[in-house]
Amino acid sequence: MNIQKAEMDDLPAIMAIYKSAQNFMIKTGNPTQWGHSYPTRDLVKKDICKRICYLICDDDSPHGVFALFNKAEPTYQYIENGNWLNEDEYITLHRIASDGKLKGIFNFLIEYCKNISNNIRIDTHPNNHIMQNQIEKNDFKKCGTIYVADGSARIAYQWSKNHE
Repeated sequence: MNIQKAEMDDLPAIMAIYKSAQNFMIKTGNPTQWGHSYPTRDLVKKDICKRICYLICDDDSPHGVFALFNKAEPTYQYIENGNWLNEDEYITLHRIASDGKLKGIFNFLIEYCKNISNNIRIDTHPNNHIMQNQIEKNDFKKCGTIYVADGSARIAYQWSKNHE
């Protein structure tokens, strides 16, 4: 597997991956986090233009996608029922998805991120039990609850090299 920045030519493949992930989430008890409407094509285009959209590929065929942010996440400024592990610089992962055809994508992505940052933050919907399990299996600590732009709650996690 390898990770590479997405290009605009990758948009159809990215949207197909998100469609697979949306269907999987709906089928496994998480119908409201993304439904069939998130992320939008326009949002993905913006991610590509900002150079924050990445693909996880096997033999140059994409099977996973994610957005990686190197700046502070505004929705992480306020956290309820807990605290972040630290206030050091961090990267944030959003919009992680897989087409389900390649095993180990999430673990590969997390190892990649642990090699580029000492602090990683991530959040997920309370109904996304599969993602919660994957996050926790990769040594992230549950830190509390944050609220995304639409006001809905998310479980917030952080991994810090200094808290292993």
